[in-house]
Amino acid sequence: MDEALYVRFQGTERHERGHCPGVFILANQLAAQGRLTEEQYRFWRSNNDWYDANYPNPGHVDPRVYDPEVNPGAVAWFKSSAVELVSRVDGYLELLAAHGVECRRLETTNPGRVIYEDEYQVVVMPEAEASRN
Repeated sequence: MDEALYVRFQGTERHERGHCPGVFILANQLAAQGRLTEEQYRFWRSNNDWYDANYPNPGHVDPRVYDPEVNPGAVAWFKSSAVELVSRVDGYLELLAAHGVECRRLETTNPGRVIYEDEYQVVVMPEAEASRN
């Protein structure tokens, strides 16, 4: 079996746009809805700031990458080599679990057609969901 080159953390319920949203979107929604405790909010804010300072945001590099008319269903996957970035997701998973938001970890060697890539991640147009599970 091939070693997984990419990893993604996402919710288990489909978004209105058809895909399962990633952990950052899910956590951002909780924050926007005012559902985080003060401690959770501090965690969320400081870790979002850390991610912003330490890796490129594909949507800032290419504003069209997540445009639903240009790339409907586009999702991001970490490269498995981005160990520090992947390991910091655990705190987001704990935050989401505290609010009853189920998430799962996906691993694959082929996440889909790459529409954006940097040293740490890819954004893809996914293949059929079954090919990733």
